[in-house]
Amino acid sequence: MTKLSGTAKSTYVRTMFDRIAPRYDLMNAVMTLGQHQAMRRAAARLAHPPRDGLALDLATGTGDFAAALRDVEPTCRVVGIDFALEMMRLGQTKYAARVLFSAGDMLRLPLPANAFDCAVNGFVLRNVTDVRAAFAEMYRVLKPNGRAVSLEITSPRAPIWKNIFALYFDHVMPRVGGWLSGNPDAYRYLPQSVHDFLTPEQVVDLMRAVGFREVYFRRWALGSMAVYVGTK
Repeated sequence: MTKLSGTAKSTYVRTMFDRIAPRYDLMNAVMTLGQHQAMRRAAARLAHPPRDGLALDLATGTGDFAAALRDVEPTCRVVGIDFALEMMRLGQTKYAARVLFSAGDMLRLPLPANAFDCAVNGFVLRNVTDVRAAFAEMYRVLKPNGRAVSLEITSPRAPIWKNIFALYFDHVMPRVGGWLSGNPDAYRYLPQSVHDFLTPEQVVDLMRAVGFREVYFRRWALGSMAVYVGTK
């Protein structure tokens, strides 16, 4: 498919996620062999949500990362923001009592500065039109010493696993995803978005550029996932 940018990409992403919303949770489980929730919980622990604190999940989708923050610290209040409203409607059916859902664009958050103890996002960075701006907004809404954690798919480096992953991710997954979701284009977009995205080292550089300190990343799932951590 054609590489998208700017408003065209933003519109495409929002429409795509609203279309696949009914099968989104199923597809996450299939694509990650059931490991996506464990990875969210591990990333939520890195966010260090404090007791009686306030946490933010950006591009919350159906709310699984937001709920993972509550699993880590049940007393923490969690706000989930997304511009894909159908995704959040499904999230509300699952987590209405645990997460406050609100419509909003993570590049222009309708939130005050210095308000949140931690901010997270999962599997969204490659979908935004301006990654630096996304991190700048995360930095703005965090309290001093607040933590930012991002979880994202990346390309493995180990030669043998890299080839196996490419076979699955570029060929098997788009066919299975298109069949299960009824939206083949969405699952052709997914591998392209990963290939077009920044390297982990470049993501870390952007986090530092907007002001984050103590920035690092770790590779998970044999190098096919990366988690990025920074402190305001």
